[in-house]
Amino acid sequence: MHTADPKILPHHEAAARMWGQGGRHYDDVSFAISDALAHAAQRLNAGEGQRILDVATGTGWSARNVARRGAHVTAVDIAPELLSAAEELSAHVRPPIVFQRADAERLPFPSAHFDGIISTFGVMFALDQAQAAAELARVCCGGGRLCIAAWAPGGSVADFFGLIAKHAQTPSPPASPLNWGNPVEVEKLLGNAFSLNFEPGVSDAFHESTEDIWAWYTRGFGPLKQLAGSLDPAGLRALRADIDGYHRHYETPLGLHVKREYLVTIGTRK
Repeated sequence: MHTADPKILPHHEAAARMWGQGGRHYDDVSFAISDALAHAAQRLNAGEGQRILDVATGTGWSARNVARRGAHVTAVDIAPELLSAAEELSAHVRPPIVFQRADAERLPFPSAHFDGIISTFGVMFALDQAQAAAELARVCCGGGRLCIAAWAPGGSVADFFGLIAKHAQTPSPPASPLNWGNPVEVEKLLGNAFSLNFEPGVSDAFHESTEDIWAWYTRGFGPLKQLAGSLDPAGLRALRADIDGYHRHYETPLGLHVKREYLVTIGTRK
């Protein structure tokens, strides 16, 4: 029997189960976009001894990137399976990273508690974007740094999400997660609390073939793993055909070279 966790808001429980399906294999997804994760961590520029929050940490890749500089990192996520993997993968890190289950829309920390905040392709999926933005502002101290990486609207990831939505036949979220990749929308969400600058980027990933990337996605990427497992054989064949067709646009003589456009938002708390 599923028991609701009071730390997670009810409208995020389904998402927690979906993202958690990748488990430790989600770390392979992070590896494939590790150039973008490093971009965000370097722009955060956390210093030794600073208190940093990583929101929607997944398997902890960005938390580990930030901790390299000697920062004291607290990392939260809604999916317990990802947090378990993050703890295992981060056991060697010093200072130790503190992992805990928490919702981006209701962060369990005092106001002005952190010197800096990072979220890489994470907070963008919170359903109540204004509330998530308000929580980021609340827990960040005056003069603190914020760094968010989010997929760009109109880019390749937007097309990929569209394919998943087509086959999943689920209602659209109240606001597109890709708003966090649009400077105009980010200004609306965060501009009252942070002075903002923006830096676009392109993540480069390399896979052997369409078969290779299909196996990679359905092993570690919760949304596609859940969708593939829910379809009948005909539906699965149709999904696979569309995903393979999408990836053939990235074929090179050496295999796939997938390019994903994103935006890094760098903010300073007013």
